[in-house]
Amino acid sequence: MEDTTWEQKFHALTHILTSPTTNPSLHSQYMISNQIPCYLNWDYPPLLCTKYKYQPTFFLRWEFSLFLKRVSRFGLPATSWRSKCPYYQPPPLVLAKGLEEAKWDDEGKRQYVRKRLHRKRIESEVNPWIPVLIPNLFLFSLLLWNPFPEYDS
Repeated sequence: MEDTTWEQKFHALTHILTSPTTNPSLHSQYMISNQIPCYLNWDYPPLLCTKYKYQPTFFLRWEFSLFLKRVSRFGLPATSWRSKCPYYQPPPLVLAKGLEEAKWDDEGKRQYVRKRLHRKRIESEVNPWIPVLIPNLFLFSLLLWNPFPEYDS
C-alpha cells in the first residue's frame, strides 16, 4: 500500500464500506484493483492485478491461501463482530450462529432489550474458596517441605 495515494485509499475504502458484499461484482473488483495493489490475503481474485500480471505462481499461491482460509473455517461463512449485532445499519451480511434477524417494530425491540437484560451474568463458575485456598496450601507446603536443602544454613 506504500505506492498508493491517500485519495486512492479513500475511494477504495468508501466503495467497500458503502457496498458490503461477500460476492463482489466484476465492476467492484476492477475498481478496487485499480485503486490499491493486490495482496495474497484478499478475497478478490488477482486476475485484474497489474502488479503480478506475469507471475503464474502468484495465482496458485492465492488459490492455496483462499483454500486454507476456507478449510480453517470448515466451510462456514466468515463472521465478524458485526455479525453479532443484528440492529446495525446496514445489517450484517451473515448473522452469527444463534441470532435471529432484527425486528424493527416497537414490540420486537422491547423483547430484544428484555432478553439482553435477563441474560445470565458473566461470572466464574469456580467456588470462591478455591482462589484463596490453593495459594495458602502451597505456602503451607513450603513451610513443611524445603525445596532447596542445599541452601540451608
